[in-house]
Amino acid sequence: MQLKIMPKKKRLSAGRVPLILFLCQTISALEVPLDPKLLEDLVQPPTITHQSPKDYIIDPRENIVIQCEAKGKPPPSFSWTRNGTHFDIDKDPLVTMKPDSGTLIINIMSEGKAETYEGVYQCTARNERGAAISNNIVIRPSRSPLWTKEKLEPITLQNGQPLVLPCRPPIGLPPAIIFWMDNSFQRLPQSERVSQGLNGDLYFSNVLPEDTREDYICYARFNHTQTIQQKQPISLKVISVDELNDTIAANLSDTEFYAKSSRERPPTFLTPEGNASHKEELRGNVLSLECIAEGLPTPLIYWIKEDGTLPTNRTVYRNFQKTLQIIQVSEADSGNYQCIAKNALGAIHHTISVTVKAAPYWIMAPQNLVLSPGEDGTLICRANGNPKPRISWLTNGVPIEIAPDDPSRRIDGDTIIFSNVQERSSAVYQCNASNEYGYLLANAFVNVLAEPPRILTSANTLYQVIANRPAFLDCAFFGSPLPTIEWFKGAKGSALHEDIYVFHENGTLEIPVAQKDNTGTYTCVARNKLGTAKNEVHVEVKDPTRIIEQPEYAVVQRGSTVSFECRVKHDHTLIATVTWLKDNGELPNDERFTVAKDHLVVTDVRDDDGGTYTCVANTTLDDVSASAVLSVVAPTPTPAPIYDVPNPPFDLELTSQLDTSVQLSWTPGDDNNSPITKFIIEYEDAMHEAGLWHHQAEVSGTQTTAQLKLSPYVNYSFRVMAENSIGRSLPSEASEQYQTKAAEPDKNPTAVEGLGSEPDNLVITWKPLNGFESNGPGLQYKVSWRQKDGDDEWTSVVVANVSKYIVSGTPTFVPYLIKVQALNVVGFAPEPAVVMGHSGEDLPMVAPGNVRVNVVNSTLAEVHWDPVPLKSIRGHLQGYRIYYWKAQSSSQRNRRHIEKKILTFQGSKTHGMLPGLEPFSHYTLNVRVVNGKGEGPASPDRAFSTPEGVPSAPSSLKIVNPTLDSLTLEWDPPSHPNGLLTEYTLKYQPINSTHELGPLIDLKIPANKTRWTLKNLNFSTRYKFYFYAQTSVGPGSQITEEAVTTVDEAGILPPDVGAGKAMASRQVDIATQGWFIGLMCAVALLILILLIVCFIRRNKGGKYPVKEKEDAHADPEIQPMKEDDGTFGEYSDAEDHKPLKKGSRTPSDRTVKKEDSDDSLVDYGEGVNGQFNEDGSFIGQYSGKKEKEPAEGNESSEAPSPVNAMNSFV
Repeated sequence: MQLKIMPKKKRLSAGRVPLILFLCQTISALEVPLDPKLLEDLVQPPTITHQSPKDYIIDPRENIVIQCEAKGKPPPSFSWTRNGTHFDIDKDPLVTMKPDSGTLIINIMSEGKAETYEGVYQCTARNERGAAISNNIVIRPSRSPLWTKEKLEPITLQNGQPLVLPCRPPIGLPPAIIFWMDNSFQRLPQSERVSQGLNGDLYFSNVLPEDTREDYICYARFNHTQTIQQKQPISLKVISVDELNDTIAANLSDTEFYAKSSRERPPTFLTPEGNASHKEELRGNVLSLECIAEGLPTPLIYWIKEDGTLPTNRTVYRNFQKTLQIIQVSEADSGNYQCIAKNALGAIHHTISVTVKAAPYWIMAPQNLVLSPGEDGTLICRANGNPKPRISWLTNGVPIEIAPDDPSRRIDGDTIIFSNVQERSSAVYQCNASNEYGYLLANAFVNVLAEPPRILTSANTLYQVIANRPAFLDCAFFGSPLPTIEWFKGAKGSALHEDIYVFHENGTLEIPVAQKDNTGTYTCVARNKLGTAKNEVHVEVKDPTRIIEQPEYAVVQRGSTVSFECRVKHDHTLIATVTWLKDNGELPNDERFTVAKDHLVVTDVRDDDGGTYTCVANTTLDDVSASAVLSVVAPTPTPAPIYDVPNPPFDLELTSQLDTSVQLSWTPGDDNNSPITKFIIEYEDAMHEAGLWHHQAEVSGTQTTAQLKLSPYVNYSFRVMAENSIGRSLPSEASEQYQTKAAEPDKNPTAVEGLGSEPDNLVITWKPLNGFESNGPGLQYKVSWRQKDGDDEWTSVVVANVSKYIVSGTPTFVPYLIKVQALNVVGFAPEPAVVMGHSGEDLPMVAPGNVRVNVVNSTLAEVHWDPVPLKSIRGHLQGYRIYYWKAQSSSQRNRRHIEKKILTFQGSKTHGMLPGLEPFSHYTLNVRVVNGKGEGPASPDRAFSTPEGVPSAPSSLKIVNPTLDSLTLEWDPPSHPNGLLTEYTLKYQPINSTHELGPLIDLKIPANKTRWTLKNLNFSTRYKFYFYAQTSVGPGSQITEEAVTTVDEAGILPPDVGAGKAMASRQVDIATQGWFIGLMCAVALLILILLIVCFIRRNKGGKYPVKEKEDAHADPEIQPMKEDDGTFGEYSDAEDHKPLKKGSRTPSDRTVKKEDSDDSLVDYGEGVNGQFNEDGSFIGQYSGKKEKEPAEGNESSEAPSPVNAMNSFV
């Protein structure tokens, strides 16, 4: 069988001892496998497997089915509660429960009403091990109420005016899907100018004459009942300015009143109202924000998020950018969103503050816990939400506070801790996480079992795997307590080790790279305190399948024959099949294609035969493939010369074979119409580097022989390549092999070094010779050494073909002379060169002496020391290292430890500078010598002090309590005084209205002060302050600030005066006083109102000739204007020559009465084609056909609801 690669593996710690795979039980590591045989024998508490949704909207025309399925051992029994009390289904003949299930079926189709069974239902599944409960299932029948009868007046508007056609659908369950159509059931076209809002209303940014129609109909579709209700049609008439003026001229020819064209106007919002609004949405829902504006020309809508960016992959724009939707909204999407409506005349914006709340959601739901007697475990229930949900526990459906006590459990907030459990501890626990937006309920059982180990993997399973691939041997197991797993190989084999194998937590044994010697029988043993189980599996490792002769690229003429080779080698125990593909598809069903055992032949090649041909070799365990491209060209009567690289040389022959040379001859291949310029000769050393070819020589293109120099003890093979102006040929076939005789090495190792790794050794290293350079078998090295300054003889040792030798027992850091000579069975190489090295270093023994410190200034010191004797260094001198640290603050007089600083001075320097010191501080230092091994002992600590420096600027400066003639300054001392403060200096000067500076006043303040009041200042005057501290060394950095004295005794404070940022006016001027500005604005507003009133009265009630005639001869047939119609509207019949009925200039002293509207059949929808029920609702059965949607549009206007899941109208 084919092995499957495991998705996860875990290597155990290294070790040579036998490794047992301990799968330790910590919290809930023991899981019951889904093995049917195992589940038949194990007792298990109930688990709810299927239930109806929490908010269950039913179709009142169908039977009610409330799902509740559970599993357990023994099978659980079921009971129900309704509205919190027991629901006795035996007493209701319409209610039945499915056999072996808790699902209720309520038969309301024969009799009964769905409303009777509205309520909250909960299912309980119980057996001897506990009780699991379902969610609270709220049953509600769907509703599709009718539209209330209403009388809709025709609407008449002037071209360019805005309009909102209300829909106001009846409230159904779930909410209806809204769409607008005409009486032919065709969708009304929508655009940036006309669109449907989320509330279902139809919005016109501005109306046009083509909007005139009598059948604007709003439809509400209720999916559950497959019912569509329609509103009464709305009639709209749009009158152009020219039409209005013609009508006015015909009826009021003696006036100069004409309608003006609708002027362009900037945008205003139709919805939402105002400048700001608030929107609240639940986490995970779709956040829908809407802005619809009117204006002329039609405004465009843009969206931004203040202080943030819109999520690119979750943001969707709908309804022509008027609706912004964010999918899967989260708390991070809270914030202010701004919609901007813009046209050529201006722009407005509306800010929508979005708050994202969250119903509870799981962070860690409790998981089933299987324990053995005496073990410990925990149930963890963690949820989050906004607001934070409350966690409560139940056991077997009963609040844990009133449930029977169990000494093995302890509750700690969201965790139940079990210790020393017994079989009576088995139960089902419920975790409830709830807040005002919803709840989560999870069942998790604790099942206490005592079971001996069982191995679930089939016995004697055979695993077949390809060599050099991983093998995975399964050992699925179960037991309680959790068994340990151990693997063995062979009948009497020892436990397998981690250094070769990988052990997985589920018991699987992994062989990372299977080899032939991994074939055999493996035994898996599972143990716990109740028993032992074992299982044997078998492994066979097969040779991989290979294509040893692959198809090659071919260019053939049309009508000719082509053959592709594909020779396969595979494991003899497996059956291989070879399949040919063309362009990754099957071969054409054409007799011209012939597939033989090792090749594919295509006869009478056509143009469409060109392409990629692939040979695929398959066995039951692996597959390999190789491809070649076939190019088909047209035949040419006279072939043009082919210019190509030469064909490879052939017939290579070796002659004149000597110990150090040989003569190679060859026959050139075809030069393909480009003369051969040179031949390149390469050799292979089959003895030392088989398969690698090296450059040997080059000869001119006119030669066919070459005398080659050879090295001793090499098994030579040669090949030749030809080169012309096009390129280099393929290599020739290799020549026969020729092995030269062995000889002594002609060179010695390079890179000889002598360095000690320990104080008492000398490590001699070198770069060894390669096999080609050895010149013979038995390559070794003679390593020789002696002390450089002694009279000792050379000490020598012969070592095998290695690259290192360690001389032990040497004195510390002594120079040595070293040489390494190569030798083989024939003899020695020439005398090697002598190099110098050193034995190992040790730490220095002596500290630097006579350490002196010269303080240069408050931040710099110079350190001098005497060098240590060279012999005491005991190694290569690296330099000297100074450790220094600040020991005491002179100003605070307290000791505190701070981190030491280090400076290293390379080589043999005996002095160095310490920069960056703090003034007025005590420092301590010592000096150490450093060699390649490390540091020597420290010199005695040397203390020194730095002198005072100038202080830093005061930490802060604030001006508080400004009055007419005084200001109070408060400050904090400098953070770095760098000495003893002697005093503060305050300088200040006034600033006049032209920002010119006045005379500078200098004031000295004692160092112990942090507050100072300046008196006798000028009122309402700005001052600039310069403030700094001083030590005995001099003044420090200054801090500046500005402030203003007040205007009068009322103490009108300029903004931020407490922070020293006063910005009040510098002059007392009545023109700048707030009360005067307010008075002037009120007067201007009053004058503007009077002008507007006069203008209105002049246009509506002014005395001019036509007005006087109307007052003197009032026409009794003049009809009063409708109060509810703000348009120019209807006119009387032209033949009557009567004045305007609507929009006429009615004298201000007449009473305007509202005109009764005539009833029409349109008001009752009789002009609409369609079939209706007696209750006036339209019934549509959906057959699956779909109309084509507009390019954009509002697909749903329903309010967001967690129980709503409606489809858009299609």
